[in-house]
Amino acid sequence: MRLITEVAAETGIQEEHLELYGKYKAKLAPSLWEEIKGRPDGKLVLVTAMNPTPAGEGKTLTTIGLAQAMNKAGVKTVAALREPSLGPCLGMKGGATGSGKAQIVPADEINLHFTGDIHAVTSAHNLLSAMIDNHIFQGNELGLDPTRIVWKRVMDMNDRSLRNVVTGLGDGNGIVRESGFQITTASEIMAVLCLCANLADLRVRLGRMLIGYDHEGHPVTAGELKAVDAMTALLKEAVKPNLVQTLEGTPVIVHGGPFANIAHGCSSVIGTRYALKLGEVVVTEAGFGADLGAEKFMDIKCRQAGLKPSAAVLVVTVKSLKYNGGVPKGELYAGNRAALLAGMSNMERHIQNLRKFGVPVVVALNHFEGDSQAEIQEVLAACRRLGVPVAISKAWAQGGAGGLELAEELKMLLEGSDTSAFAHLYEDELDIPSKIGKIVKEIYHGADVSFSPAAKRSLAMIEKLGLSHLQVCMAKTPYSFSDQPRLLGAPRGFTVQVRDITLSLGAGFAVVITGSIVTMPGLPAKPAAEGLRIDEEGRLLGLL
Repeated sequence: MRLITEVAAETGIQEEHLELYGKYKAKLAPSLWEEIKGRPDGKLVLVTAMNPTPAGEGKTLTTIGLAQAMNKAGVKTVAALREPSLGPCLGMKGGATGSGKAQIVPADEINLHFTGDIHAVTSAHNLLSAMIDNHIFQGNELGLDPTRIVWKRVMDMNDRSLRNVVTGLGDGNGIVRESGFQITTASEIMAVLCLCANLADLRVRLGRMLIGYDHEGHPVTAGELKAVDAMTALLKEAVKPNLVQTLEGTPVIVHGGPFANIAHGCSSVIGTRYALKLGEVVVTEAGFGADLGAEKFMDIKCRQAGLKPSAAVLVVTVKSLKYNGGVPKGELYAGNRAALLAGMSNMERHIQNLRKFGVPVVVALNHFEGDSQAEIQEVLAACRRLGVPVAISKAWAQGGAGGLELAEELKMLLEGSDTSAFAHLYEDELDIPSKIGKIVKEIYHGADVSFSPAAKRSLAMIEKLGLSHLQVCMAKTPYSFSDQPRLLGAPRGFTVQVRDITLSLGAGFAVVITGSIVTMPGLPAKPAAEGLRIDEEGRLLGLL
């Protein structure tokens, strides 16, 4: 690793604008923004993927490898990524900093506590939770209805036993009421942190957050509870983006970490804006498949921040195509042309969907050692039939050099791209059911939407409060276009079941909870934490 001061200097950042966290990590000070805000923006490139599978697609490592490759190709490129959450790192997924020769470093520190941003979100969220219960205990001046408190608690760990809890048990401990925990990355404060423009905007958004309703059914916000200044104080460092590097010294801004299946799945607007002023090209990613992360990137993040992407990269793998064609995980290394061809329907739909936003697309075929040449040629031929540029990425094995083919395809795409064609899927003026219907029918290709009684009550409340202008954040399984995880490929004609709709007024969207999705994940039968250890020299092993 190089000193982060050296990486910053080559990026055009003077040391006076760095707040150092050791030798290899730094926060970017607001003073840097004042210096660079007048510069023209670079071109924004979104890396997304087909629906994820148990085999892994390598979206983050492709993003990192592509950023390295673009720099090797002579284009000053900065990457902008989300922070890993401890829950998945110690649960099913393991580390989230890339792998092989396409990694951001120091990977162990980034994957664990990093600079404390996620912990700050946890603290700010739970401060508000404590103040809500204390307000009720101390006389309840606002008349909060204890049965209609919508603000839960959070922790940055997968713990299914905390999804539903009862608080206030025991004498003198307040009102007994049902509550629960979410994972920190599902907190509205995380969404607010990632969508705000600066510290002042963060404070305003925190004040708008809905905490519950009073006995007359009127909404009550965090601002009315007088919690905002203390929460802002806890978040004043977390709002500053973090600078790290890849194994090849490419600058990477890592900031914010909302999930894409239960939140909006994009790194921070602040971090992206810094990156756009520092690089000719910015490579960023959105979580899970394009049906979730990319749609929210286009319809939520880009809309709120006024961003216009110049291109999208769709990551696919031979194994993920075969999985979507019906091959179980244990048989993915065996050749299966029929399944490969059947699974291409998933890739094709994602390409079609991305084009609906007016964004040109290039397919990145992430190469794995077991891929046969015949299978690779089938994928390349399919892309040619679809009229989409495609390149093989060997970034895992070769780093930036292995991504040069993809970098050259992207450069050609960017030379002819025109952001004036960019368009959102829906307009703000549509009501919430119509926005949901647009996403379900045009992105998921479902036939209809079914609203539960609870969801219908939420829609009535949204209409009553005049909040139909809110954007829509779909909480859905990432494994399928539908809300049914095992419905693979490119299904049609299904009905999406909406269980409930919650309001994130600070973030500016309504969260639509579908199917069996939960906002507090559980650990798998064999958590990744079981393989984590420290060797005699203090090195962390088993995380990646």
